Amino acid sequence: MNGARTQLDTKVLTVTLDRPARKNALTFELYRELTDLFRSLQTSATVKAVVLTGAGTDFCSGGDVHEIIGPLTLSSPQQLLEFTQMTGDLVKAMRACPQPIVAAIDGTCAGAGAILAMASDLRLGTERSRVAFLFVRVGLAGCDMGACSMLPRIVGLGRASELLYTGRALLGEEAHEWGFYNELCSQDALLGRAGELARAIAQGPTAAHAMTKRMLHDEWVLPLDEAIDAEARAQAACMESNDFRRAYEAFVAKRPPEFEGN
Repeated sequence: MNGARTQLDTKVLTVTLDRPARKNALTFELYRELTDLFRSLQTSATVKAVVLTGAGTDFCSGGDVHEIIGPLTLSSPQQLLEFTQMTGDLVKAMRACPQPIVAAIDGTCAGAGAILAMASDLRLGTERSRVAFLFVRVGLAGCDMGACSMLPRIVGLGRASELLYTGRALLGEEAHEWGFYNELCSQDALLGRAGELARAIAQGPTAAHAMTKRMLHDEWVLPLDEAIDAEARAQAACMESNDFRRAYEAFVAKRPPEFEGN
């Protein structure tokens, strides 16, 4: 990939944004390649969980100022719309891929980089990390790539409003306190802990994990009664799986279940 590298190990795919000299900033090409990658995971039989991280000392500084922001100031209205729809497609692909995504976040996590963190299912950070939604600082609204939908669900409406209106950085300890991070790790332990968590998820009932991810996404817009009905159908479908039977048989035999994802 142009600007990213991947490694598959024990059912976990590690995706590393690999432009450390530019703080792993995104380019037009990298947006498209990441979108294609996450779309391809919908049919993968080998990948059970994903770790998303950045090379060097930063996660992702957002869109590359010279390769994206500059050209956008010269673009037509239609080209601008095509760009914003293309960036949104990456978030859609991340949310639609059935594998849980664990983001390992160090250093700068800004703009579109912060969106990639939010589009992940779990987020691990460091004390030195800085999460910032910088759109307001370049004269843009906070409604970018789903930010106004995702961020309030993670940190609450008031806190999301503060971050999106001011563009201020959310430092590691505060990000953990606010619930943006699931865990706070040392720099040295961050990637290892993300891999450990992803491997634990990958050993679980992956078809059921995929259903959980889908329902967490779909139920954002459902009234409670409809959500309960939707969950009844989803759980009944999971009860038809071999993994459900395997778990019962393992319980009876007093041994750990071995899930196969079907």
